[in-house]
Amino acid sequence: MLNRRTLLTSSFASSALAAVGGLPLALPRTALAQGRKDTLNLGIVLEPTKLDPTAAAESSIAEVTLYNIYETLTKVHADGSVSALLAESWQISPDLRTYTFKLRKGVKFHNGEPFSAHTVKFAFERAGGDKSANKDKRIFANLGVHVVDQDTVVLVNKEVEPNLLFLLGQATAIMVEPKSADSNAARPIGTGPYQLESWRRGASLTLARWSAYRNASAIPIRRAVFKVIVDSAAQVTSLLAGDVDAFVRVDAARSMAQFKNDPRFQVIIAGSRAKTLMAINNQRKPFDDVRVRRALCAAVNRKAVIEGAAEGYGVAIGSHYVSGAPGYIDTTAINPYDPAKARALLQEAGIKTPLALTLTLPPTPYAAKGGEVIAAELAKAGIQARLVNVEWAQWMSSVYINHNYDLTLISHVEPFDLGNWAKPGYYWGYRSKDFDALYARIKTASAERERHQLLAQAQRLLATDAAACFLYQPQWITIADKRVRGLWKDMPLFTNDISALSWA
Repeated sequence: MLNRRTLLTSSFASSALAAVGGLPLALPRTALAQGRKDTLNLGIVLEPTKLDPTAAAESSIAEVTLYNIYETLTKVHADGSVSALLAESWQISPDLRTYTFKLRKGVKFHNGEPFSAHTVKFAFERAGGDKSANKDKRIFANLGVHVVDQDTVVLVNKEVEPNLLFLLGQATAIMVEPKSADSNAARPIGTGPYQLESWRRGASLTLARWSAYRNASAIPIRRAVFKVIVDSAAQVTSLLAGDVDAFVRVDAARSMAQFKNDPRFQVIIAGSRAKTLMAINNQRKPFDDVRVRRALCAAVNRKAVIEGAAEGYGVAIGSHYVSGAPGYIDTTAINPYDPAKARALLQEAGIKTPLALTLTLPPTPYAAKGGEVIAAELAKAGIQARLVNVEWAQWMSSVYINHNYDLTLISHVEPFDLGNWAKPGYYWGYRSKDFDALYARIKTASAERERHQLLAQAQRLLATDAAACFLYQPQWITIADKRVRGLWKDMPLFTNDISALSWA
């Protein structure tokens, strides 16, 4: 699952504000008597349903596990740059299809098994295999993996993929140990600096520094606790009370002034490549009619959704692409807000109003608040949306896997996920030979100018087809104790790299 001024921000109730406002400004707990603090409490909104990012599409898995429990050949940084991790170096052929990696020597998994070129072959062939549940299965299915020796592996790509080094640093490209791979969902085994110490379902996950890690003594944080806090007011309260040291993607837009004026805290407004959209089940009637989909899009005021769901922290988008991404064009004018046009399109499609449908909402605050706004907007055009609030595991099962929904509000956070619209069987049910052909050309275009032109065409096509109601590009808010160092200023992907954090 994938911002200039957008999203995971939100409001909390005025009653909660009043309650919080009466709290004494107690200093966050410290351990000054014993020197620099070496534990960290982090707030997260969504609890992962499992801890294997190759087995499910949830970004919440990577938030806990990527670069902490599991490692990848490359590592993505906050500015989007890529460096070596389990690979020490690499060479790329002139045609951008062959990658030769020299691997880090002496690396072991938590269970003592060695990491080698054979591990890479196993991990990638597993990720691209017939039984794979990896959401990036296509990437790995296109890779031929050849072991040269224990420390050298060659990847031969069937397609040109200029972003392959970035993609190999994502959670879907983790190195897994063959003996433990099938049990990683509950008992994760990786090569990373942390191990899972405990998992209190519905409450918290605790990671402990692995003493056998290759440079464990240089890692400042000994233990990190991820606390699951969905409610907006509770998120704010946890920060003010010092129960949470840092909350990345916190839903606290309405309390920004309070935190900015409190010398105990730092506030970071981070960009992303996420796309928040109202997904439409294209395969379900009457949404298989493009006129109905266009009516839905015309009925929704993006500005109102940005204000209501994200407290104004959002930039309107018209397609599955965001400003700052290579080849971006503004497509918001293709489906502008126009309730009268929405009614006319429904009439043209033979739809009698009111049109009754369901809007399924995951438990994130932006979805809960955005759903209320969207339902009110749709009503103006003769569309009655019944809001269905579900837990995250239920959303993954009913919407993402079984496609049992009409509409849903979700943020896709992956930076390079345009190709999902070419995936047969993907949850939104969009199929277009024209888009498939365009995306195939994008994948093989070696010239940057040609690639950008094709990307522009793809963006226009998705907007014209009203494949979804594309709403806004989120911007994430991080609030933390001012002494926490190493927090990301931008978020090209979702992870919390604990080994890079420290206390001042």
